[in-house]
Amino acid sequence: MSGRRLAAAAVATIALLAAAVAPAPAQPAEADFSVEDVLSAPLPSGLTASPDGETVAWVRNAGGVRNVWVATAPEWEGRRLTGYGGDEGWPIGDLTFTPDGQRLLFVRGGNPNSAGVIANPTSDPEPRTRDIWIVDVSAETPAEPRKLAEGSGPAVHPSGDRIAFGRDGDVWRVGLGEGAEPEPAVEARGGAGDLAWSPEGRWLAFTSGREEHSLIGLYDPAADTLDFKAPSVDRDFAPTWSPDGTRLAWIRTASEPKDLPFTPERTVAEPWSIQAFDLESGEAREVWSADEGYGSAFRGTASGGPLWWTEGGRLVFPWEESGWVHLYSIPGSGGEATELTPGEGIVEHAALAPDGRSLVYSANHGDIDRRHLWRVPADGSGEPRQLTSGEGIEWGPAPLPGGGLAFMASGARDPAHAEVMPAADGGAGQRRWLAPGTLPDRFPSEELVEPRQVIYSASDGKRIHGQLFLPDGVEPGQSADRPAAIFMHGGSRRQMLLGWHYRGYYHRAYAMNQWLASKGYVVLSVNYRSGIGYGLEFREAVDYGAAGGSEFHDIRGAGTWLRERPEVDGDRIGLWGGSYGGYLTALGLARASDLFAAGVDFHGVHNWNVVIENFVPDYDPAARPEFRERAFEASPMADADEWRSPVLFVHGDDDRNVPFTETVRMIAELRRHGQAEIEQLVFPDEVHGFLLHENWVEAYRRAGDFFDRTIGGGG
Repeated sequence: MSGRRLAAAAVATIALLAAAVAPAPAQPAEADFSVEDVLSAPLPSGLTASPDGETVAWVRNAGGVRNVWVATAPEWEGRRLTGYGGDEGWPIGDLTFTPDGQRLLFVRGGNPNSAGVIANPTSDPEPRTRDIWIVDVSAETPAEPRKLAEGSGPAVHPSGDRIAFGRDGDVWRVGLGEGAEPEPAVEARGGAGDLAWSPEGRWLAFTSGREEHSLIGLYDPAADTLDFKAPSVDRDFAPTWSPDGTRLAWIRTASEPKDLPFTPERTVAEPWSIQAFDLESGEAREVWSADEGYGSAFRGTASGGPLWWTEGGRLVFPWEESGWVHLYSIPGSGGEATELTPGEGIVEHAALAPDGRSLVYSANHGDIDRRHLWRVPADGSGEPRQLTSGEGIEWGPAPLPGGGLAFMASGARDPAHAEVMPAADGGAGQRRWLAPGTLPDRFPSEELVEPRQVIYSASDGKRIHGQLFLPDGVEPGQSADRPAAIFMHGGSRRQMLLGWHYRGYYHRAYAMNQWLASKGYVVLSVNYRSGIGYGLEFREAVDYGAAGGSEFHDIRGAGTWLRERPEVDGDRIGLWGGSYGGYLTALGLARASDLFAAGVDFHGVHNWNVVIENFVPDYDPAARPEFRERAFEASPMADADEWRSPVLFVHGDDDRNVPFTETVRMIAELRRHGQAEIEQLVFPDEVHGFLLHENWVEAYRRAGDFFDRTIGGGG
């Protein structure tokens, strides 16, 4: 045997001996709870208050069983109002009280796709519909709702005896009495939305969406006439009435405010504006326009508005002039804008108080990775007053008369739930859960860990925020040799927080991260560039998304940061995420299989040119060869030949956001190269954000099992 072969044999023998005596990598622990347990927390949504403030209502999704819940003053004890049962994938939304607060309308059924087909995740033989229902708030529970019509977006007439609503792009109407039959009111081109009755009920305003522009329609039911106010080539929306019903205001944005989706938008050629129409004079004019530069591209709030006409005659709106989404107000006749919510932080959810003189909003001022509630006078006569603080998260305000407030809240261990601060407390006092004691016994509140805020450097030096979940018993800086998982949210216009999230998709993702931590994984949830919460410069990051995929620097930086931590085994770092997070999972595996050992890709983007066409049907990549090439190079598909790490793909084949073909073609490309082990989990007839609870449970269970086998040390 040659000397070289002897040396090689010696090295091999030493390696085998070392392997024999070296400790096995730390394996995932036996979790204290199951993924079913941590996903058992009900998901609340759609909180709204009756006009008299005596009742609040919300939707509660408990294990896929969705029902309407209500709570009434002064006891504020939540009770189930409807009696639907079964995990059947029927969304409920558009909760709307009648003016007397005695009845509640809601819509049951999912949104149709571009072909008008409503999702049917249980593959029922009969096609599904989307219907408007009405129910008496004081009825014995569970009550028997009464179907009014097929449609959505009900707008109750001020008299409380009828509604206008949308169906197949037209405006329809129906009385609220027994036996009333729905009938068409406005049949016009385009799709009708944003229905708004004038305060006395004489007029109905709405947005008429056309292919490249939109108009504000004004319908007179008595005369059966329709007029479009100040039509233009631009996009008009959000019609809002003055309290006296004599004026109508709306927002106007340029018909082409940006180049293409998923590319930076810092400014636009034509800044957005506010238009107003005076019914007495018949004059429509611009009353305010954004300055050029920051804020010239319209940016709304997550809920409420985005335009309010106050009792004092002022218009309140969001604007990003400072680089942060804040609230401003102007006189209804026009004038200089007054900033209402200064500071470094974004306003996200906002609502006008019943007296029309103040607004309540959620923001992350002073606590960048949470949300708290504030109240501010609409005329700018006083400073914002903080209503909630601490280590919890609060959002979705529903102001009550006299200063009371209902809202949603959560914490690191407390899942999302509805709360109230009665008017007697001035809207900033004693907080009460509206449905205490309704968490399932199996929910593991005490076993959950509290995520830590961390800030690390991306591979290009940018500072990135994240939440670090350390398994129970592992202290920061302790040598633990644990596997790690990096989570990326979707959107990308999202932000993960230091607690249970306010959106259902990420409420579940937070649960998954907690479950992985309970199994022994170190979990890092990354708020990568192009997400919200950190200002315009961060959100509209240079070369993000289809313009270059610069977020990859943040994911590589997260992997490097974890690899250097003593708690983590640097050879066992995985990636997981959905939608945009699935894109970054695939991008990380394709570009850095040496750093990321495995990944779970939920309905991810794999070729930007395909996904852009899904959102912009007239996008023609062949007509824009330079952009087409850049978008492809920013896609995981471009680096498929370097992808070696095992991956689990999860996708519903009725996805209306990311086409199912994205997973089909990505798997085909990986099979062609033959370097990566591929697993797949496909849900027939399921949409992007799974409608069936059982599918979330199965997807997360499979993801956990996959990580256990690939990076968990379980073989």
